[in-house]
Amino acid sequence: MKEIYARILETLSSGEAVAVCTVVRHRGSVPRRSGSKMLVYSNGEIYGSVGGGELESLVMEAALAALEDGRTRTLSYNMADPSRGDPGVCGGSLEVYVEPVQPEPTIVVVGGGHVGRAVVSLANWLGFRVVLSDDRAEFCNPEAVPGAGAYICCPLSELGERTKITPFTYLILTTRNVGVDVAGLPELLDSPAAYIGVIGSKRRWQTSREKLVEMGVPQAKLDRVNSPMGLELNAETPEEIALSILAEIVMLRRGGDGARMGV
Repeated sequence: MKEIYARILETLSSGEAVAVCTVVRHRGSVPRRSGSKMLVYSNGEIYGSVGGGELESLVMEAALAALEDGRTRTLSYNMADPSRGDPGVCGGSLEVYVEPVQPEPTIVVVGGGHVGRAVVSLANWLGFRVVLSDDRAEFCNPEAVPGAGAYICCPLSELGERTKITPFTYLILTTRNVGVDVAGLPELLDSPAAYIGVIGSKRRWQTSREKLVEMGVPQAKLDRVNSPMGLELNAETPEEIALSILAEIVMLRRGGDGARMGV
C-alpha cells in the first residue's frame, strides 16, 4: 500500500495524472477484496490489481475515460454468469471506485507588463500554481510582478526547455508584440498544453498567423491558439482583462459554457 501512495505522489510531482481504482465493496467469492487498489496511467500502464482478467480490462477502460473527462465513477460487477456479460464466474459481486487524481494546474504567464501582472495576481488568488516568464529581466522578478511561484527569464522559444509543460498547463501569452509571438510560438504548439492563449486583437493574431504559415507552421497547429483570449466582458482595465482571461480558463477546466446563470 505504501508503494501505491508513493507512486501516486511521484506521478503528480511529474505533472501527470493517474486513476486510482479501489475495490470499495464486495460480497461472496471475488478475485480481490475491499481495499485492493490499481493505478492506471494515461499510457495504459497499470500498477496493482483489482482482480485480473476481463474484470480488470473493464476497470482499466473506465479509468482511461476518467482520465479524459476528470470525473469519478463507481462500477458494479457481478461475477457469476459470463453468458449474461459478467466478467467472471467466482459467484460474488463487487464495486470499484475510480478516481482520477490530477496534478496542480499551472498557469504560465508570458509577459510581465500590466496585464501579465494582473493575471499573475488573480491566478494566484484562484489557487493556480503560477509561473511568470519574460525575456526582459526587469519584468521577470518578484519585485516587478509579485505573486508567481517561479520566474523564468528567457526567450519565448526556450520556455519549453526551462519548465515542464503538461496537459495541466495553461499558457497565457500577454506578450508585447507580434515579433515575440512569431518567434516563440512554433515550439509551444508542439507541447501538450491544455490551453494556449495570445493577447491582442483579431487583426494582431491574423498578422501573426500569416507570418507563421509563411514559416511553414501547419494550420492545424495554429488552430490550437485562442486569440483574442478570454470571455467577452467588454473589459478595459488590466484587472478586467485578467478576469476575462481567467474566466475562460475556469470555464474550460470545469466544463462550463459561459452562459449567464438564471437567464
